[in-house]
Amino acid sequence: MAQSMAYNQAAGLGGMLKKGHTSQEGLEGATLRNVEACREISTVARTSLGPNGMNKLVVNHLGKIVVTSDCATILKELEVEHPAAKMLAMAAEAQDFEMGDGTNLVVTFAGELLARTEELFRMGLHPSDVVSGYAKAGDKVLEEFLPPLAKSMPPVIDGRNEAELIRAIEPVLAAKHLGSEGILAPLVAEACLGTMASSGPASFPVESVRVAKILGGDVSQSKVVKGFVALRGVETTLKSVEDAKVVVFGCGIEASATEAKGTVLMKNADDLKNYNKSEEKKMEEVVKSIADAGVKVCVAGGSVSEMALHFIERYGMLCLKVGSKWELRRLCVATGATALVRLGAPTPDEAGRCDSVRQTEVGGRPVTVFSQEDGSTTGKLSTIVLRASTSSQLADLERAVDDGVRAARTACKDGRIVPGAGATEMALSSKVGALADTCPGLDQYAMRSFARALEVVPRTLAENAGLDQGEVVAALGAAHAGGKAKAGVDIDAVGVEGASGVKDETDVGDLYATKASALKLAIDAALTVLRVDQIIMSKRAGGPAASAGMAGM
Repeated sequence: MAQSMAYNQAAGLGGMLKKGHTSQEGLEGATLRNVEACREISTVARTSLGPNGMNKLVVNHLGKIVVTSDCATILKELEVEHPAAKMLAMAAEAQDFEMGDGTNLVVTFAGELLARTEELFRMGLHPSDVVSGYAKAGDKVLEEFLPPLAKSMPPVIDGRNEAELIRAIEPVLAAKHLGSEGILAPLVAEACLGTMASSGPASFPVESVRVAKILGGDVSQSKVVKGFVALRGVETTLKSVEDAKVVVFGCGIEASATEAKGTVLMKNADDLKNYNKSEEKKMEEVVKSIADAGVKVCVAGGSVSEMALHFIERYGMLCLKVGSKWELRRLCVATGATALVRLGAPTPDEAGRCDSVRQTEVGGRPVTVFSQEDGSTTGKLSTIVLRASTSSQLADLERAVDDGVRAARTACKDGRIVPGAGATEMALSSKVGALADTCPGLDQYAMRSFARALEVVPRTLAENAGLDQGEVVAALGAAHAGGKAKAGVDIDAVGVEGASGVKDETDVGDLYATKASALKLAIDAALTVLRVDQIIMSKRAGGPAASAGMAGM
């Protein structure tokens, strides 16, 4: 105890902490290092912004190859280690979970805000002055400047209207897969509408829209199934059943093994025959009781023994094996069944019902489809069957569909839409710049940097589309100064002679809730990083290799 209470004043902070810790403080040691790390991670994500954004090929620690332009996925697979850059990754993850879209905007805008602070620090501003100016500008943007922009675009009034849902979903899908939005948006809208309750407000749980990926074919061959699709064939010779009563077992359909090991002494052939007969008799009783309950379809969460399969065949039932517990739960939702942990006949409440269960073949692969008719109230589950030529494209299409589903849910809650294609950011930049001119004190410099940081979106959209970013941003600024609040970047102007790259009335719209959430998360992440003036890291567990990994920060 006496040794731990001793304090070497000459050693400073190092005398208090355990050997092996690292510490950086001050503007040069902590703040600018954090800004540099965030700027680097922002640079990685920026080239993937917009419909013309480039893909990243990431090989993760397991050797899995991921090809995508989705910012949240890129940062997740990169496994960001720097604590400040990880804040941006966490903000992007929060945006992806809540809204689905706008993850790249979070990282790009936050990184640009932080990159602009280096010039402010060189001018002599203190980090607290920068934080104050950014916070004031952010509050004005979210509370006063952004809401009026939603009045310039028609909102989503009826969440049950398929055409309005498609209008909200298409820009989200176009940002991920330009050219496929016309195929995917109607599928996502149909799947979302199929899971909504017939009465009450237009809303649905995201988990009710499932994706089944089947390799081969083309995106245009994708379709929606109102119900559940299992990516395997049935175990029995009976391949289809109509108006079926369904029982779902969370365990396998087989004779249960005893907990303790035992020895059975058989003295002659009759003993062996009787032993087998008793096991067969017990299994037949179980299967017969299930069949007598009116069940036509058995779903097992584990293995199905040959003996059980024999009796299932004898009593004319269809049997399917589902290995994933997640898929088993989704099937229970689709049929209204309860997963049983005991073998036996289900009660009426435990059994589910399905209008049609059939095995079909998609792309040479047998799949089992549990489909419900339009008027069915048994289960509200939709499955989008995606087709693509490569597994990487399938995985990226699944991410795009997931973002589209979350966008549809957001549109049902808040249907307001703001101009897209960089129009909203340019309008906000003009307003924040004008506000900075009226503010006395040092805050005005930070607010002007905030305004210039907002221009990163139209500038990046133009750059990724192959346009001259300087000309496009100048023309866009002039259009907004002339009162054209819906003027945005025209990505189709590449190669068109005499085109300025600016569309005076953009027809691209972004959901207001998504845009507001992305801006708020970006501002909060940037302010959190700027408020850090010292980084203290303890020695990591795991030996010298782990410590060497943190030493480079």
